Amino acid sequence: MALIHRAQISPTKLELLEAWLPAREWFGGESGAGLERVAAYRFDDPDGEVGIETLLVRVGDGPVFQVPLTYRGAPLDGAEAWLVGTCEHSVLGQRWVYDATGDPVYAAALTRAILGGEGQAEEFFEVDGVREPRPLSMTIVAGGPDGGGVPAVGRIERTVPGEPTLIVTDTVELAVIRRLGASATRDGVSLRGSWSGQSDLLPLAFATRR
Repeated sequence: MALIHRAQISPTKLELLEAWLPAREWFGGESGAGLERVAAYRFDDPDGEVGIETLLVRVGDGPVFQVPLTYRGAPLDGAEAWLVGTCEHSVLGQRWVYDATGDPVYAAALTRAILGGEGQAEEFFEVDGVREPRPLSMTIVAGGPDGGGVPAVGRIERTVPGEPTLIVTDTVELAVIRRLGASATRDGVSLRGSWSGQSDLLPLAFATRR
């Protein structure tokens, strides 16, 4: 379950991404100006400390890109290379926003979603102590458990930027598709998604055991 605060965020997530995305090799060198949010989905952090949100974004009528982010209340040690930026949240205070492919909490959540079939977190607005359901903006479907249980992810050994972005952990290798399209395929168990205007399920990520 993800609790969403009705809050002011400065700079906004899209403003952070407009400055950060053009330098990513998988973004194709296009300008990030006029970035549009297409859809999003969230995972739960069992400890309740880290926000985990994946944004689907595009510029104009260009391709849809997948950008997983983690939100933290303090810097993540050793993760300077994955820092997208910081912002001020009117309820939670200063937040450190990371490219989630360098964050072990995201790697563990993605592993649970794919190999454990956990799926995305339900979302609620919290207003004056009352929780109001927030409609989900997309559907995600895991390929299904492969019978081996869900491996615990202790650490990320390396992240390889690119298309897809590879996250190599101590127990599983994850491939996160950046530029979404029907042709993306890899070995392993898949996570697929659809959203308004995209009725067919498209590959989002893959997991293989090590």
